[in-house]
Amino acid sequence: MDTRDALGSWIDGPKTAAERMGADFGYRGERLGLPKEGPGALAGPGRRIGALFVDGWLCSLVAYGLVSQGVAASANMWSTPLFYVITVLLLATTGTTVGKRLFGLRVVRLDGGRASIPQVLLRTLLLCLVVPAVVWDRDTRGLHDKAVGTVEVRI
Repeated sequence: MDTRDALGSWIDGPKTAAERMGADFGYRGERLGLPKEGPGALAGPGRRIGALFVDGWLCSLVAYGLVSQGVAASANMWSTPLFYVITVLLLATTGTTVGKRLFGLRVVRLDGGRASIPQVLLRTLLLCLVVPAVVWDRDTRGLHDKAVGTVEVRI
């Protein structure tokens, strides 16, 4: 084995090395019974992160508006609680937030139904804690989704 091959396998990670040896992991979402592409397919990390930034930016904008009106003392103090409340309300009623809608995403249960209010409450709390959201499985599904049995799909 060439040193370059050994270094490449270390950098690429175990999945790429296993695929080179003939293992077939399938596409993202196949284990969950989701289609490979189109509506209902597992949302990619780029879209999910983009939607999260849009939602966070909008909540920061609203928090800043509250500060400028004299309603709140600090925009930074209100951004996360405001994000939590807005996200819970929108996900519980429509299954999507403004950012998710712009990126064509929706949060659903694994069976395709609408996420319940307890699922949305816990999912959003874990998302606000950040760590569960940045730990992904092989389908790029965060721990916050795995903990409550939801998945973010394309619409």
